[in-house]
Amino acid sequence: MRFGKRRDDDGPADDGRDAFLGLRAQVLGLDPSLIGADPAASVVWGALMEMGIETAVATIVALADGSTSLYTSTGGGVIGGGEHASVVAENRGFLAAIERNLERFVPDDADELPTDGTVTFRALTHRGKLSATAAEAELGAGTHPLSEVFFAGHRVITALRLIASPP
Repeated sequence: MRFGKRRDDDGPADDGRDAFLGLRAQVLGLDPSLIGADPAASVVWGALMEMGIETAVATIVALADGSTSLYTSTGGGVIGGGEHASVVAENRGFLAAIERNLERFVPDDADELPTDGTVTFRALTHRGKLSATAAEAELGAGTHPLSEVFFAGHRVITALRLIASPP
C-alpha cells in the first residue's frame, strides 16, 4: 500500500515530517516481543537503512516478522510490504546482511538522522540498538565494508517499488 502527502481538513498540506518522525520513533522504541522476535533465533530482530538525500531522509524498515516499509521525511512511502512474499524474501536478506556485519556497528541511542550523502544502518538487537554510518558514494561503489548491507537494502527498495507500482 502506498501513502503520500496528506491534507488536513482545516489547514494546508502536511509536509510529512511529523508523520515520518512518529513512525520512525515507533520502530526505534518497539518491544521485540510484540512482533514475536525470538532471541534464540537471531540477535537482530529489526533493521533500518536511513539515507540522507539533500534536505530529506528515506528510511527502510525491516522487522523479523516480515514487516517491511519505506518512510520518507517528505511524507511519501510504502507500508504493508510484509504482505508480499517477494518483499519478505528481501527483508530476510537485509536482516541477514546486517547480522553478518554486526562487528562493524557501535552502540547508539542517539537515533540521529543521516546528513546528505550519508547512509546510517541501524541494527535493532536483543542487546540494544547499534548503528554504522558511511558515505553513500563508497557504499554504492562497493568499496566500503558495509556495501553488502547497502545493496541488500536496495533490493528491499526494489521489491517495495514493484508492489507499489505493478506493471
